[in-house]
Amino acid sequence: MPFVLYVLALAVFAQGTSEFMLSGLMPDIARDMQVSIPVAGSLTSAFAVGMIVGAPLMALLSLRWSRRRALLAFLTTFLLVHVLGAVTTSFGVLLASRVVAALANAGFLAVALATAAGLVAPDAKGRATSVLLGGTTLACVAGVPAGAVLGQQWGWRAAFWAVALVSLPAVFAVLRSVPGGAAVSLAAGAGATPRARRELRALRGPRLLVTLLLCALVNGATFCTFTYLAPLVTQVTGFGAAGVPAALALFGMGSFAGVTAGGRLADARPRQLLLTGGVALLLGWVLFALTAGNAVATVVLVLVQGALSFAVGATLISQVLYAAAGAPTLGGGFATASLNVGAAIGPWCGGIPLAAGLGYRAPLWVSALLVALALVADGVAEAVRRAAARGRRLPATAG
Repeated sequence: MPFVLYVLALAVFAQGTSEFMLSGLMPDIARDMQVSIPVAGSLTSAFAVGMIVGAPLMALLSLRWSRRRALLAFLTTFLLVHVLGAVTTSFGVLLASRVVAALANAGFLAVALATAAGLVAPDAKGRATSVLLGGTTLACVAGVPAGAVLGQQWGWRAAFWAVALVSLPAVFAVLRSVPGGAAVSLAAGAGATPRARRELRALRGPRLLVTLLLCALVNGATFCTFTYLAPLVTQVTGFGAAGVPAALALFGMGSFAGVTAGGRLADARPRQLLLTGGVALLLGWVLFALTAGNAVATVVLVLVQGALSFAVGATLISQVLYAAAGAPTLGGGFATASLNVGAAIGPWCGGIPLAAGLGYRAPLWVSALLVALALVADGVAEAVRRAAARGRRLPATAG
């Protein structure tokens, strides 16, 4: 894999730390800002909404720039709004800073996905995607637990400062390592940046639309539980506050293993991986909901569900890039948007039963429901595709 992909993964590491770290910081933010935990959970949803809106819009904007210029602009904005979030005393300002950070993150990830896909062979998009998303999983392994520790020792604002500091070397690394001008577009087989109209036309295929829906549902299931993991392990499993960073690290270790394995299999056997992994993911959420009060079961299932969630999720993202081969930049933008539709609906759906007093196991059941919906949607789409294929063969047979 080209070295520049690892540079992009460094920036994704900082952004992934920011996106995921609120799970471990949410109780402290709620106390400091004097809001309820479900209201504090809206910070995660606000970030996701910003990613949803920002991904296609920022991808369109970036078509006017070189990819290096776009990456630098988005990453610098991301850094600065984290400084603002670290110093504000207003929940409204903090909420707004999360939206702006999400817009910058969305633009960066859309361009980074297009860059990654364009720098490798046409049949290696799965591996390139896994390298890039490896930054997110490493954020879960190291960045998020470190943010939780910083939050416990010096307050949640210290975690925001840490994200800003980690983003700084990524800015210089992108400046030095990412090609400027139209050079990166040449790898995608185009002499200039693709025009927005041509890319939009390439996004109409039914295969792409179904895959985007599956991305949203699977990621929704992941975020539904992950957002409320801290109160789950403390209030239901019975771990102390010190167990929260450990649980987050376990989830991150699983996600890193999952995205690595998924990257190796996604290019060769995506269908088998998605079906097997999807069924296992559903069964895992159900089992977790039934056994969340058991410490051993919680430890095992946090690890396993992290692995399955990211193996399936990374494979779906690579399938979006394959389906949107004619729209590399906007394809990455819509992939980013679909992931964050899930990241928005997940905490929101999980917060509904929490607000109704159904307890912290409830988000686990909601996660199971979302994965079940994804499996049903995939099954219906496959049945429709096969029926259409049989319909196309019948006239030839009759003739």
